Amino acid sequence: MSHIPTTTDSADPLEAIELALEAVLFAAAEPVAPRELKAACADLGEIDQATLEQALGRLEQRYAGRAIELVRSAGGYRFRVRQRFSAIVQAAQPERPARLSRALLETLAIIAYRQPVTRAEIEAVRGVAVSSNIMRTLQEREWVRAVGHKEVPGRPALYATTRTFLDDLGLKRLEELPPLDEIRDLADVAADAGLALAAPDDAAEDAGAGPSGAPGDATADPDIEAGFDPDSYSGGDAPRA
Repeated sequence: MSHIPTTTDSADPLEAIELALEAVLFAAAEPVAPRELKAACADLGEIDQATLEQALGRLEQRYAGRAIELVRSAGGYRFRVRQRFSAIVQAAQPERPARLSRALLETLAIIAYRQPVTRAEIEAVRGVAVSSNIMRTLQEREWVRAVGHKEVPGRPALYATTRTFLDDLGLKRLEELPPLDEIRDLADVAADAGLALAAPDDAAEDAGAGPSGAPGDATADPDIEAGFDPDSYSGGDAPRA
């Protein structure tokens, strides 16, 4: 049986760092920030950013062509199964992937591309009122959060996506979102995030949507990319990590 080098017996300091990073990332359930990776290697001496990136680069190359890849998202680094193997992994898992409605995914997409955006502006795009359940689910999953209030009568909350949203999609920043004209069917987008699209039942989910419980009467706006006037926004900036 061949000997597997450890962080204590490796003659190559960079290899020792690489092995330590591999262990930490395999054990992590969430992306690990660079500062946390450095802290994990503290026993190997002081590690600067260049050394960390060099070790991560070697680790990434080690997994080139394998079913697992090292990726960086907004929250840091993590290992994940390559997309082409996701269906195989899901078939072997006893748990069914989370099922999200098309209405929820449409709402999330509008927030992602128009953020920060109010609930009324989401409703104007979709043409129907937004269910309170949808907004609650998005916030419970930590994909969306309120970042401030729009300076108009009533000062409605402004919503934006979070770092968790970027992490779950494997993105480092919002600018990596594909242009709207390149977005595929919502079912494919959901599959990329390890989710499943629920059977169409959006009418029921949207029916009791607005604060008053009545369907919205907003007119659909096809231009999702058009944001509102930034001069009227007084809340915090949307996440750009």
